Amino acid sequence: MRVLKPQEGPQETFLSTSADIAIYGGAAGGGKTYALLLEAVRHTNNPKFGAVIFRRQSIQITQEGGLWDSSYEVYGGIKGAVPKTSPRYHWKFKTGARVGFAHIDGDRDLGKWQGSQIALIGFDELTHFTKKQFFYMMSRNRSASGIDPYIRATCNPDADSWVADFISWWIDQDTGYPISERSGIIRYMVHMNDIISWFDTEDEGIDFAKQHGLDEYKAKKSVKSVTFIASTLQDNKILMENDPGYLANLLALTEVEKERLLNGNWKIKPSAGSFFKRTQIGDILTSIPNDIVAICRGWDLAATDEDENKEAAYTAGVLIAKRACGRFLILDVVNKQLKAGDVRKLIMTTTKADNVKYRKYCTVRQRLPQDPGQAGKEQAGSYINMLAGYNVVTRPESGSKESRAEPMAAQWQQGFFDVMEGEWNEEYFNQLESFPESKFKDMVDAGSSAFGEITLYMKFNINSLL
Repeated sequence: MRVLKPQEGPQETFLSTSADIAIYGGAAGGGKTYALLLEAVRHTNNPKFGAVIFRRQSIQITQEGGLWDSSYEVYGGIKGAVPKTSPRYHWKFKTGARVGFAHIDGDRDLGKWQGSQIALIGFDELTHFTKKQFFYMMSRNRSASGIDPYIRATCNPDADSWVADFISWWIDQDTGYPISERSGIIRYMVHMNDIISWFDTEDEGIDFAKQHGLDEYKAKKSVKSVTFIASTLQDNKILMENDPGYLANLLALTEVEKERLLNGNWKIKPSAGSFFKRTQIGDILTSIPNDIVAICRGWDLAATDEDENKEAAYTAGVLIAKRACGRFLILDVVNKQLKAGDVRKLIMTTTKADNVKYRKYCTVRQRLPQDPGQAGKEQAGSYINMLAGYNVVTRPESGSKESRAEPMAAQWQQGFFDVMEGEWNEEYFNQLESFPESKFKDMVDAGSSAFGEITLYMKFNINSLL
């Protein structure tokens, strides 16, 4: 018979704390989702028990290796546990107890939970939710099951999240790392008028609430016990044994992401030079190597004449090649302030020139951004029509400029990029090294787009051969 139990260390502490609100994690690979799923098992012998574990987006529940797949590892071996997908993904146990999965993609989703009573609320990746969403759902944290309602959450560090401030007592504000001796210690909070007040004891919190007009009963109910329990990959011995390559994956991240996800740093933020440095490239080449297997130019579009506005954004196109040896090569960069009509001319003439100059190596793909909405679709369609006969694709851009730059930056920092010698080199390097603090980020965006497309192209072609 399979025995469900936490690993020794932080995971065990998380599953044994008595806090009303416990937040677990602070780095990748600490066994956070498993612990969250395991927490609900303790109450499945109660027929009135119900739990809901939230992700920000529905795809994060159902995607390969997502929350729903992970739930099978915990609940799949429990006798009488039945997975169901309607009305939402959930498990029903032989007693009638339920553990469900749902998403809160925006504040508009909160109204769906009005009137709900949820004994255990879980947030997988709490930093993906807003403070308003968290505290609204806390008002739904109630139960007639005889179980005192409580909240459990997991997270990775995010210096810009409200969570960073919420758990600041547990974090060294100079280094950004968790204070080990405070991990698991319980403190008490009172949340009134959107202000959180903290106390070392429950009685202090009750006295504070009474001083602000609450009677004895309401004052006691207003005080919530809170703890933060830090964990790292090293705490998850099972993952380290089963997937030793996971550590290598984290080590290959950008410097900022490595500090966050491997070392659990809550203060680290992107700064100039944290994504790209010219000293990290391999070589400046004067001739094109003969082992090129794929080429893509990514575009970042703007439509303002330089004479009209000196501070306007640029239209940039960055041409990247993938080589058979696995290295990447920046072949060419264009960067100009132009009118809308001249932008189209630039793209047309550059596309023609790319295919003349590089067709002996391979077909050159052009990737253009697609703005949201119908207007964006129409613009994308007009570009595809204009470039009929050439290999062109339009794709919506999602996420921040920083998040889009991370995949390329990770390879750049590992020294897997070379650059062709050209008059554009200095301007390009200057923008890369000042990113993300610089006013202009057009060449970085264009490069991120080209890198994303060429990586997608290579992945598709490799998979088609398997």
